[in-house]
Amino acid sequence: MNTARANIVVKGMVQGVGFRYYTYHHAERLGLCGYVQNLYNGDVEIEVEGDKGMIYTLIDAVKAGPRSARVTNTIINWKEPKGEYHSFNITG
Repeated sequence: MNTARANIVVKGMVQGVGFRYYTYHHAERLGLCGYVQNLYNGDVEIEVEGDKGMIYTLIDAVKAGPRSARVTNTIINWKEPKGEYHSFNITG
């Protein structure tokens, strides 16, 4: 497995539309670990670790978002994996 870690910030109309739950279900299905949370400025932040190919699949999913969301931008910062997450959670 090609393990990677990414911090993803999703911008647009992404709060109050089920975006965190949408992300959670995709990450769980893909076997990824980390978290998703709302930010005070209206963005959603995702910190994710796992197989790099599965992270790319998650990125594609969050760029589309749930039906009621309107994603205008995604900012992706790749990091060194730390192995500190053991599941995927909704926080904040």
